[in-house]
Amino acid sequence: MPGDSFGHTFRISTAGESHGPGYVVIIEGCPPGVGLTAADLAEDLARRRPGQSRIVTPRDEPDTPEILSGVFEGETTGTAIAILIRNTDQRGRDYADIKDKYRPGHADYTYDAKYGARDYRGGGRSSARETSVRVAAGVVAKKIIASAFGGSVVGYVRQVGDIVAEVPDPAAVTLDQVETLPTGAPNIVRCPDPDRAAEMVALIEQVREQRDSIGGVAEIVATGVPAGLGEPVFDKLKADLAKALFSLPAVLGVEYGIGFGAATLRGSENNDLFYAADTAAARSSIATRSNRHGGMLGGISSGMPIVLRAAVKPTSSLPQEQPTVTRSGEPTTISTKGRHDPCLLPRFVPMAEAMVAIVLADHWLRWQASGRANPTRD
Repeated sequence: MPGDSFGHTFRISTAGESHGPGYVVIIEGCPPGVGLTAADLAEDLARRRPGQSRIVTPRDEPDTPEILSGVFEGETTGTAIAILIRNTDQRGRDYADIKDKYRPGHADYTYDAKYGARDYRGGGRSSARETSVRVAAGVVAKKIIASAFGGSVVGYVRQVGDIVAEVPDPAAVTLDQVETLPTGAPNIVRCPDPDRAAEMVALIEQVREQRDSIGGVAEIVATGVPAGLGEPVFDKLKADLAKALFSLPAVLGVEYGIGFGAATLRGSENNDLFYAADTAAARSSIATRSNRHGGMLGGISSGMPIVLRAAVKPTSSLPQEQPTVTRSGEPTTISTKGRHDPCLLPRFVPMAEAMVAIVLADHWLRWQASGRANPTRD
């Protein structure tokens, strides 16, 4: 199927269906000598996996990765890496009575329109389970950017419904704040504002009891990124990051920096003013006093933190009755029996981190290969 690959120098290709044997990702372009084991992949996969808390789908998949090639004695060899994640808890029978019905909000109709056939069990190729192997590839990308320039990518839930977290400095949010509450308990909604996190959990539980779902916004921040990543015109860093996030299921909007907030400002209010920075504390000798530009100017990284947001729609699969039509166009009703998240945001965070890291690794390697990288400005 065309469209199964992403990236240029660091390139991933995925295959698999929701209720098939499993998923596989092929990673090309990873340099040799990167430390990598199945245990390295497990942490982020555990953050994405179903069944991890009371506010996500109860489908019980361990998402245990198997590295099939490209790694020898704990290090990458420079050849193609293959990672397999098997499906173990499929329940295709949950979809038997809706195989000829179009689920509102899903890709059922559009897949039929394109291919004339579809796998009705959980959406087949369009299922969000495909992101499991993207998260595995994202771990490799995170290792590359951490080793190459000290880069880090941290995502978190900024909004659920009308509940918005207060995050004074996105670049200061740590993984520990995202994963653990001040009490030491797991932060199951992955919001770094503990008060809003509790409200978000309550809202998600409320909509689940109502047999409904809720959407929200994830924020993803990349720090330590040097100035100079990105290509002019069509391969701008912001364009590739937008495509990466839009390629994830359920994403309806992407913005960076101040985003749509720039529409109400004057140029004098929106511009970030340059100054000569202390090179011991900054990634470049030039920095800006504010970061409304979100770390990218002209589609090229500026050395400031890259700040992105993705709007994620409410889960489309609902256990409540809704009107729809059959494949032949006959009016009917539908109620989806499968196991689904009442809110996608908590599990979306590691998916978004992975795609951002993959883009950054790709652009770093492209920059190095071109011979244009200037280490004196890193």
